[in-house]
Amino acid sequence: MEQFVGMSKTGSIKEAAEGLKNPQFLMLFDSSKERFKESVSQLEEMFPGVPSIGCVGQFYGKTQVLENGVMVVGFSGGIRAAADVFTDVSTMPVKCIRKFQQNVTNISASADNTVLIDFCSGNDECVLATMESVLKSKKIQLTGGTAWEGLVCCNGQVYEDACAYALVKNESGRVKVYKENIYLRKDAVKHIVTRSEPRTYTIQEIDGRRAEDVYTKELGISPENITEQTMVNPLGRVIGDETYIISIKERTGNGSFSCYRKVNPKDNICFLQAGDHKQILQETIESIHKDFSKISGVFSVNCLFRYLYFQQKGFVNEYLEEMGKLGSHAGLVGLGEHYNGQHTNQTMSAVVFE
Repeated sequence: MEQFVGMSKTGSIKEAAEGLKNPQFLMLFDSSKERFKESVSQLEEMFPGVPSIGCVGQFYGKTQVLENGVMVVGFSGGIRAAADVFTDVSTMPVKCIRKFQQNVTNISASADNTVLIDFCSGNDECVLATMESVLKSKKIQLTGGTAWEGLVCCNGQVYEDACAYALVKNESGRVKVYKENIYLRKDAVKHIVTRSEPRTYTIQEIDGRRAEDVYTKELGISPENITEQTMVNPLGRVIGDETYIISIKERTGNGSFSCYRKVNPKDNICFLQAGDHKQILQETIESIHKDFSKISGVFSVNCLFRYLYFQQKGFVNEYLEEMGKLGSHAGLVGLGEHYNGQHTNQTMSAVVFE
């Protein structure tokens, strides 16, 4: 299996796809919503009938980030893929479940060599729960993220209010999904969300008190600093031994604040603290090397907030260089990340192909 990564700063699909031959699966990323439809059509014309997904957003490949331009990621040599969409994801993604089940069956998906990659325009938690209802019993891994501008593409068509997904089977080796969290629990204290509005992603009360009062008191900050503080001290949803990050979006009045993912009443949460991002990255890379002696490609989704945090720390180039040592590496700067059925923030989710 081989992973091709091509980019164009001018938005030229022809330039980005130069050198790509006989792809069996394609991903397209375009920073421009105005150009997106044309880019999707051009890629389909160049490689008609090849399963493809993509979205609007910033992206990175090899050792550089492009905030403007296009990127084509192509897979060939022992890859089998099925690409499709969930439509009307804001209201009823479950209506597409039968087609999804059929795609999983048709590709003969198995736990060790198949991954689902998805790009979603919104309502991520509901879409992920729908997909997980099928994937969990087969132990199929998942990685993906939230698209910019609410636009995704699949097989040459552009969609709004949709989730484009691809079941990708590595017929020449294994696949494995990883999650990197650079934020650690501040202490052993857990809190309970006692009042929230999942529909608006708002937390109103924690431990029976105003949400912003609990957060600001524990961190010793003023309410005015809540939004910027999430870059250093996001919330974490605790599920067993795992912690899934929740980014605070803004204060909404009456002691409440909204987030970038749904939070439900009775959720266990904690307050996180930024750790040593360099050391944590090396631990991730070491973990990957332990699992794989030969790597054909790595595709990752990094949260926009992680990207901005790395920019502040002057770490973006070093991050890309270190990840690039694993092999061919490309990814999306996402507005949310997906990892095995969970929607999370300020995280890296990645899939490694043997």
